[in-house]
Amino acid sequence: MNAAEIDAILLATLEDRTLTRTERQALQAVLDDRKASDAVLALFRSRAFELARDSVSDFQAREVITWLEDTVKTLLPARESSQVEVQFSPGEGPLRTIVRLIEEARGSADVCVFTLTDDRITRVLLDAHARGLRLRVVSDDDKSFDPGSDVHRLREAGIPVRLDRTEAHMHHKFAVFDRRRLLTGSYNWTRSAADANHENVLVSDDPRLVQPFCRAFDALWTDLE
Repeated sequence: MNAAEIDAILLATLEDRTLTRTERQALQAVLDDRKASDAVLALFRSRAFELARDSVSDFQAREVITWLEDTVKTLLPARESSQVEVQFSPGEGPLRTIVRLIEEARGSADVCVFTLTDDRITRVLLDAHARGLRLRVVSDDDKSFDPGSDVHRLREAGIPVRLDRTEAHMHHKFAVFDRRRLLTGSYNWTRSAADANHENVLVSDDPRLVQPFCRAFDALWTDLE
């Protein structure tokens, strides 16, 4: 089940702002039929909150929905343990990790990187967009004009891209996948980061880390409208 299918199911119930008993039963039947795992249920919850945010224009209403999402996640049963992964370069450990996380994402990927010039990552992003993954990209306006930058290539392919508009740099290097897996670290998405630089990436599914990065991305995305 891809992001478009999930959105179609949820949007049908959101249209009249009411989840009727019939719609509730139909949604449960879909989940039962697909034998929805915890990961799929988490994806449905994430997309429901995101669609709710998109359906309102008032900034305070969006903030309340984000608060509710964070609170619901906090109140869910605690996981026995969080998964953490660390990779270093020079070497292709960070690159392989980024590619794997993009390929494993099923609903969304929010990418916030200072510069993107590694065609190997760009190809995977374009493939993910083609299969229906909901992508959003934030990057630095100055770096988007560097030789080899792929930011405009992503935009031309239909991927939503927003650039900062200040003299200062948008210097983040992180991404959130399905709003439940975080990748962060010093690693720019460039070939030199893999081949020459001493860099690092850290991956975690701990909500205490993931949620603040989700909020930071959402705030940037809104500010750059």
